[in-house]
Amino acid sequence: MTRAHDAAPGVRPDGPAHHPRRRRPAVGAVVAVVTAIAVAATTVTGAGGAVAAAPAPPPVITRAALAPSLVEGRGADVPFLEQEAEHAAATTGALLPESRDAYTLAAEASGRSAVQLAPGQWIEFTLPARTNAITVRYSIPDAPNGGGIRSPLEVSVDGRRAPSMSLTSEYSWLYNQYSFTNDPNAGLLHPDWWVVERDGPDPLGISTPFRPMHFYDEQRLHLGRSHPAGSTLRLSVPQGAAAALTTIDLVDTELVGLPHVRFRAANVLAFGADPFGKRDSAGAIERAIAFAQRTDLPVYLPPGTFRVDRHIIVDDVTIEGAGSWYTIVKGTEVALDEPLPDGSIHTGVGFYGKPAAEGGSRDVHLSGFTIRGDVRERIDTDQVNGIGGALSDSTIEGLYIEHTKVGIWLDGPMSNVHIRDTMIVDQIADAINFHTGVTDSIVEHTFVRNTGDDGLAMWAEGTTNERNTFLRNTVQTPTLANGIAIYGGTDITVEGNLVADPIREGSGLHAGSRFGAQPFAGTLRFTDNTVVRAGTFELNWRVGLGAIWLYALDRSIESRVEVTGDHYLDSTYNAIMLVSDWGVKDLYSIDDVAFRDVRVDGTGTSVVSARVAGGASFENVDARNVGAVGINNCGSFNFPASGSEFSIADLGGNDSSGANTTGPWLAPWELPNTITCDDRPPRVAPPAPSPWS
Repeated sequence: MTRAHDAAPGVRPDGPAHHPRRRRPAVGAVVAVVTAIAVAATTVTGAGGAVAAAPAPPPVITRAALAPSLVEGRGADVPFLEQEAEHAAATTGALLPESRDAYTLAAEASGRSAVQLAPGQWIEFTLPARTNAITVRYSIPDAPNGGGIRSPLEVSVDGRRAPSMSLTSEYSWLYNQYSFTNDPNAGLLHPDWWVVERDGPDPLGISTPFRPMHFYDEQRLHLGRSHPAGSTLRLSVPQGAAAALTTIDLVDTELVGLPHVRFRAANVLAFGADPFGKRDSAGAIERAIAFAQRTDLPVYLPPGTFRVDRHIIVDDVTIEGAGSWYTIVKGTEVALDEPLPDGSIHTGVGFYGKPAAEGGSRDVHLSGFTIRGDVRERIDTDQVNGIGGALSDSTIEGLYIEHTKVGIWLDGPMSNVHIRDTMIVDQIADAINFHTGVTDSIVEHTFVRNTGDDGLAMWAEGTTNERNTFLRNTVQTPTLANGIAIYGGTDITVEGNLVADPIREGSGLHAGSRFGAQPFAGTLRFTDNTVVRAGTFELNWRVGLGAIWLYALDRSIESRVEVTGDHYLDSTYNAIMLVSDWGVKDLYSIDDVAFRDVRVDGTGTSVVSARVAGGASFENVDARNVGAVGINNCGSFNFPASGSEFSIADLGGNDSSGANTTGPWLAPWELPNTITCDDRPPRVAPPAPSPWS
């Protein structure tokens, strides 16, 4: 979550009835299928008994571009299998080399690499299991003056044509300073803000397009029939395509079941809804809701595309779709004649509870459909979110939300909302935000990819959040800010999540006393999470963050913070950071932080970077392949003779292995508060993560 007053943690801000869960196939089952494919491929016999060449190598299945064994039991259970383009069976395209530099296509790719296709080129994947549907994550260029283009992608399986895809960059490509623009030629949006770039001919030191970002989009395609494991999926860019280059990041393959049918329900078709999306169906859906409330029936959205260009207010109602592949509720963003009292200047498709000031909504249950918005620019005052308002004692399950500003932004006070088995992709801002007085609520087994701000956030502004949990979710490639961020609150739990590839002005896991949030209280717990390819470079501070980072900006973080069982893999810079801002470094501290049973596999710099007063304890924290001194202890940068203002307590069992640059990561000479400060240590790229023996 980035706001103009605190866009980056630097001294100078830069802007600022439910369906049964479809589980991801067991890893063992996938390996068995892949092995069978490989055996079949190597036993093809030609004339005279000669062994023919294998038609294709076995598929490489990953989760967040990692071997599934490295993240077993962590992250969301999902119904698809992921294959990265850089591990494709074959291609005539060019590999986009790995990079973690912001504002590049590689950095925003899953796993930090992709494949680029020119017209006439193709890429092939071997299907790892029976498949009838795919999702392609891709990027194509913007139009010269912004606004995006469209370009075709042809699809075939074993040489048989499937429906083609019409790719678009209309929802991609943001530029400039917060809160960004779609215009690649625009000068600085805030000429009075300090910027770090000084590399262009402009007197202000910038060149255009300035800070391009948010390059990728994704598109789903039902193939029309199922294809067996071992089939070859080909994606081809035809000659004459509008896109000079089509970048393929990954393909998710899936076997989609039959549509869910609800016979005893208020079917929206009976109330005049148009399943072909030609006419606006908002009124028909509202009539179905009113009937359902009177008759105690659910509302049923059958297969089809229903156009809705405004909010649907929901209260005491169950709305079921036929499944997110079959039922699509989509809308066009509409400019309002006059701003609303909340500052909105646009409206668009969304399901909203009543405002908390009006008592909020209760007993709302949404499941089994897609919400497809039309948001192309970030306007923070606009209420153009997929789901909003206040929803107590409610559930959100099995939705697919794309192209809205925020997938689910809930404004409390409210309590007991349960979000599960949902996918939120390609957002201009956050995927989910529990904002202001949200209590006793949970997000679990939810998959998030390509947000324009924090993936999952809790923001205790005004009224504190209490007893909320983010459990077993996957967050990939947030293009700004953090994978999971907690801004204040009481007794908050972040457990079993998988976070990968944050890009800039944030990192993997974050707890911050910032944005005017209420103080942390009780215990904040980070438990059994895996964070990979995080520890990003903070562009305003010009220093590396940690895969997990705690930040005292508005006040000290004095409550208990427990980090237990986390794994930090292939961190670009640090694994752990505790930090304050230069202007308040002598005012605030971070105390009472306990790290236990943590594994660190690969850091570009240190295991721990301490840039604040306070202290932390470490017990059974194992680290290997560390690129710099294990503890980079700067404290509050006053460098007193008594040692750093930040103290380390070694509770035992803190082991080192691998090619650590400076020996054991936690050595006696570093304790309890030896100043080891290297403000900007050189980065040593670590090896790829591997199983921990």
